[in-house]
Amino acid sequence: MTSTSRTKTKLGRRRAKPGSTGVGNFYHIEVRPKTDFRSFRTQDVGRKGGIERVAGKRDGGSWDTQKWLIGKELAHVEGGRLIPDSEHARKVLEELGSKPMHDEGDRFKAKPRRNVPESEKPTSAQRRARQRNIRKAQAVRKS
Repeated sequence: MTSTSRTKTKLGRRRAKPGSTGVGNFYHIEVRPKTDFRSFRTQDVGRKGGIERVAGKRDGGSWDTQKWLIGKELAHVEGGRLIPDSEHARKVLEELGSKPMHDEGDRFKAKPRRNVPESEKPTSAQRRARQRNIRKAQAVRKS
């Protein structure tokens, strides 16, 4: 097959745009606009295919959550709201700064969780986590 005939056979076939095929396994909850970031990475949270976090890299090099992906078997839509069907999905939705509002299709928008000022740190949760980590390290040293 010549290069010209190969090009002619490919003219009718084009790449399908993302989301156009209607096969989506996740609800998308946008926390920050995509334009704030230059590259992205998806991380599984918990078991595979359940809940995923899309992290974006800013121009300054810092990483932040751009959106959450919640599997359709873990939540459902009721009256324009996303209702969790599992404990893990409920926990993720509670940590958001606002309730997810329906945008279009399987997409929702929410506000990020509030920024804790440095004057209020360490928080009680950070103190508990630090104590837990210290105890783990001490137990390893003893054994």
